[in-house]
Amino acid sequence: MNADLPLFAQIREDWIAHGRDWTKPGFRAVAVHRFGVWRMSVRPKLLRAPLSILYRALFRRCRDVYGIELPYSVVLGRNVVVEHQGGIVVHGDTVIGDDCIIRQNCTLGIRRLDALNDAPVLGRGVQLGAGSVVLGKITLGDGAIVGANAVVLVDVPARALAIGVPATITMRGEPTS
Repeated sequence: MNADLPLFAQIREDWIAHGRDWTKPGFRAVAVHRFGVWRMSVRPKLLRAPLSILYRALFRRCRDVYGIELPYSVVLGRNVVVEHQGGIVVHGDTVIGDDCIIRQNCTLGIRRLDALNDAPVLGRGVQLGAGSVVLGKITLGDGAIVGANAVVLVDVPARALAIGVPATITMRGEPTS
């Protein structure tokens, strides 16, 4: 989604989205992700090899120290904010839209081992509450909100609220003037 921006412009944009604080683990994890995507564009492979070693070390540090597992194969939109560290696992085939917020202990993953590529797709402006779980090939529409500790197993329409275990969908009305 950010292929048109240079690496440092993407990282600067993410830095601004994370409150201009480079010490936040969420910003660091997103920056490592951006670096991982960028390094795959380096040709020839011989020049990419040292960058891949550096990426793998940085990825493991984010995973082991901060508890944020965000592989380079995730399609990550602009201004995605990882608010708090700890227990965040994102499947490599997940698509995360622009302006999303991911809070602590969220899991975006597969539902069955016979469908390894069936990962969630998050639209623009999706908010994931603390401890929420989104499993399988489902779509969260633009502006959807997933409540804390909700387990989402079905598609969530745009501007809807998903709460509970398993999640039930509640439509949020448009504000009246």
